[in-house]
Amino acid sequence: MTSNFSEQPSGGSARSSLAYSPSSPRTLFNTVMTVLAFLCGILSLLPLLAVLIYVLFRGFSSLNLNVFTTLPPPPFVPGGGFGHAIVGTLIVVGLGALFSIPFGVLAAIYLTEFSSGKISRWIRFATNVLSGVPSIIAGVFAYAIVVLTTGTFSAVAGGVALAILMLPIIVRTTDEALQLVSQDLRQASVGLGATEFQTVSQVVLPAAVPAIVTGVTLAIARASGETAPLLFTALASQYWPSSLFAPTPSLAVFVYNFGTSPYANLQSLAWAAALILVLLVLLTNIIARWATSRKLE
Repeated sequence: MTSNFSEQPSGGSARSSLAYSPSSPRTLFNTVMTVLAFLCGILSLLPLLAVLIYVLFRGFSSLNLNVFTTLPPPPFVPGGGFGHAIVGTLIVVGLGALFSIPFGVLAAIYLTEFSSGKISRWIRFATNVLSGVPSIIAGVFAYAIVVLTTGTFSAVAGGVALAILMLPIIVRTTDEALQLVSQDLRQASVGLGATEFQTVSQVVLPAAVPAIVTGVTLAIARASGETAPLLFTALASQYWPSSLFAPTPSLAVFVYNFGTSPYANLQSLAWAAALILVLLVLLTNIIARWATSRKLE
């Protein structure tokens, strides 16, 4: 008897079905979708590139050392600068960060480490709602609470308005960063005899610091470019900031006021200030990316 098992099946048909065919429908569809995704990625960069190029083109010609050290000039008088607005921006944004960072980080710690499920869900829901509130509403609120109470526009009022906008960003990013810390670290710390406070302060928080820094820098980047809240709170000034309880200049309001001016020399200063503001926001985002890369290493 001859055995049928000696016959070897031919694999030609299987190999031919798996062979690459540039004209097959599947290959054509994959190629088309790859090209489409690439074009969409390029198109998504066009608005950013257009803004950067246009602001750079309009503002770079007016940049010099004097714009960082002098005050705005009168109409039709060349020169001058907006050093007072840079200092005012640093003061107002610094106050906003001072008000929002401790509350935001502590709130996130409570949500992640100590709260019950129902309470944490409600707080996270309220945080999400606050993050969607228009910035002008934060300005009106700070105006009613701080400006009307103190009787004057001030850097403190501007800091309160910006803190309201920064708070939900800090809470959400810190909350997510703490949740990403492995439970094994917490259990190991408790197993070594550490208290819950020591575990949070000496184990969990240091592990989440890079992500927390990322959230803080993103919040600062958003607050730096806000105009509407500062119009209601810090207002503006043509002089160097002299007090936290006095009208305080800022780059965003400076761009708004001088950009709508009918005088060419003031408009050129507004474009230069816009360029500096964009570069500040870009710098904070670069810091955020750097902190994220440090976290991933």
